[in-house]
Amino acid sequence: MPLDVEPLFQPLSVRGLTIPNRIVMAPMTRNFSPDGVPGPEVAAYYRRRVDGGTGLLITEGVGVDHAAALGEAGLGESDLPQLHGDRALAGWKRVVDEVHAAGGKIVPQLWHQGVMRSIGTGPHPLVPSVRPSGLWGPADRVTSSPPSYVERMIAPTAPATERDIQDVIDAYARSARHARDLGFDGIAIHGAHGYLIDSFLWGETNRRTDAWGGDRRARARFAAEVVRAIRREAGEALPIFFRFSQWKQQDFKARLAATPQELEEVLGPIADAGVDVFDGSVRYFDRPEFEGSPLNLSGWARKLTGKLAMAVGGIGLDRGFYDSRRDGRAGGSDNIALLMARFNRGEFDLVAVGRALLNEPNWTRKLRAGEELPPFDESRLKELI
Repeated sequence: MPLDVEPLFQPLSVRGLTIPNRIVMAPMTRNFSPDGVPGPEVAAYYRRRVDGGTGLLITEGVGVDHAAALGEAGLGESDLPQLHGDRALAGWKRVVDEVHAAGGKIVPQLWHQGVMRSIGTGPHPLVPSVRPSGLWGPADRVTSSPPSYVERMIAPTAPATERDIQDVIDAYARSARHARDLGFDGIAIHGAHGYLIDSFLWGETNRRTDAWGGDRRARARFAAEVVRAIRREAGEALPIFFRFSQWKQQDFKARLAATPQELEEVLGPIADAGVDVFDGSVRYFDRPEFEGSPLNLSGWARKLTGKLAMAVGGIGLDRGFYDSRRDGRAGGSDNIALLMARFNRGEFDLVAVGRALLNEPNWTRKLRAGEELPPFDESRLKELI
């Protein structure tokens, strides 16, 4: 019998946003915005996913209005978009208008690379990177970063000052205000994968002894203050999405929390600050997070905070991103049945699809129609289809 995916095609309201179905385009860095400016081809790229039936789009990470927000980060990123400056804002207005003209919904993912930014790169190469304690992370862990990059980054730098920290919080607020003024439908925050917000959460990179460091709740203060600043500028109608992760680019085996109680200590202050949806980033969505329960990371976020949750991690494919890079491919997968079993028992509320949607703009329509879901080819990363 064909798999019943109709539960994914029910609407969901979050504050002033109504999403027509539960399928979300996950944020994916694309590198097609020269000088930080998304052009008409970027607008067309996002619109095609709306035309393909996807309920909500979360943009690739967009640099906030801070001089050290963007640069190279291990894999030599360039042409990253930003959410400040007249030309970039005009480009994003085109994207928003295209998506809305097609009947879609879109939110930007606000991003600051923090400790992952290579000093001497990006739009402002002379500006030092922002590090909570001057630390990139441990040098002897499992990472996909090239050894030459790790060697450049491992030397300690000056810890962020109180003024540095407030400047970054203000930068998030300004970019949230820009997003609201451009007509975006919400705000997403990148708080995962070893970037700035995550480096405050992680004990390996946050060893501060002031009010910005300490135990898990204390280390969550920076993230909470960013959320509060965004809420003040975004207003009460726009929902806030927050991506977090256990693993870091510096250490694939890192853990913010070894137990549900420890995870509540991390997420509780962030939830209280005004997050509406938690996006627990994992490599495989169908793996339990803690022993003794089948719940994945997003499922635990929902259970512990009472907020909505979004699943992500290889949906529609049989191999995670880093695993597929060995030969550049991932096959279409039968994990949709596993996804539906978890969704139907209320583990999460939204489903974020990454590479499968990058590969096929009509993936959502094909899923609903019961058509074959195509395998992923990494050559797709080199173009905007």
